[in-house]
Amino acid sequence: MAPPRTEPSHRTFPPIRACLFDMDGLLIDSEDIYTICTNQILAEHHKPALPWHIKAQLQGRPAPEASAIFQRWAQLPISSADFAAQIAVLQRHYFPTCRPLPGVEALLHTLRSNGGQSAVHLALATSSHGANYALKTAHLAPLFAAFPAECVVRGDDGRIPAGRGKPAPDIYLLALQTVNARVRRMRGEQEPLIKPEECLVFEDSVPGVQAGRRAGMRVVWVPHPLLLKEFAGREHDVLAGAGIAGLDAREGPGQGVAIGAAETLPDAEQTHLPSFSGQSDDGWAELLPSLERFPYHRYGIDVPEDTQASGRR
Repeated sequence: MAPPRTEPSHRTFPPIRACLFDMDGLLIDSEDIYTICTNQILAEHHKPALPWHIKAQLQGRPAPEASAIFQRWAQLPISSADFAAQIAVLQRHYFPTCRPLPGVEALLHTLRSNGGQSAVHLALATSSHGANYALKTAHLAPLFAAFPAECVVRGDDGRIPAGRGKPAPDIYLLALQTVNARVRRMRGEQEPLIKPEECLVFEDSVPGVQAGRRAGMRVVWVPHPLLLKEFAGREHDVLAGAGIAGLDAREGPGQGVAIGAAETLPDAEQTHLPSFSGQSDDGWAELLPSLERFPYHRYGIDVPEDTQASGRR
């Protein structure tokens, strides 16, 4: 059955002036590679493959938090350090094979080529740390050249406080800060600074959608087909920023650990995250099956038809 209609409401929003992108599973197919590497180690220890109700809780989070959730579920007979060492070997082999996902190259080309006074600024906000980021992107340099170096924010950026990874809004607020610093440096007072509501966050993960909404930004959710299947019937809750608290506990190799938001967040996040009260169909978020044929005009992005056509070639 097709998911319910999840386009924004008719509420009036300002035109989008900045697009802030997640990376893993949104721009490149690295989420599938994470699964391949993880399942290889699970199989070596006679454990079942990673299910999507657990993977949904790992996506978008910084490595330490994702590792803790995974280890509680997997109950592997090896230490966390040994698991990290083994999976790092596999990732060094597989990450350089990452490929762009459908529609990504055309979208970035179009946004990057749309210059002039109505130009949309681009930034990258990924939970990947520096070493893994290099493994995933070095062979895709032309693609990632769309993002100015000063507007690339990684998960190990020292400006992000410990415990403030997604679903906290910090990484997207920092990405906007880097964009505004570049606007001021390049344009001086000719262009006003960009406000959060003038930003569009592109995300594939549920914690990432939460982060974008908590940052006061509009969000496009482009989930993996199997993640979308996991949340069938609850798409509007995700778009409202509800997160994964609604997942029922499932059985796993150890205890069932479909963990609610308050249970999975470290103490720092439980203490400092603002309460969030997004509403279903409030127009702040939209579900798209892919980034192909992106609806620019819906977001007030004025892109000439010939620019869109050249980006699709």
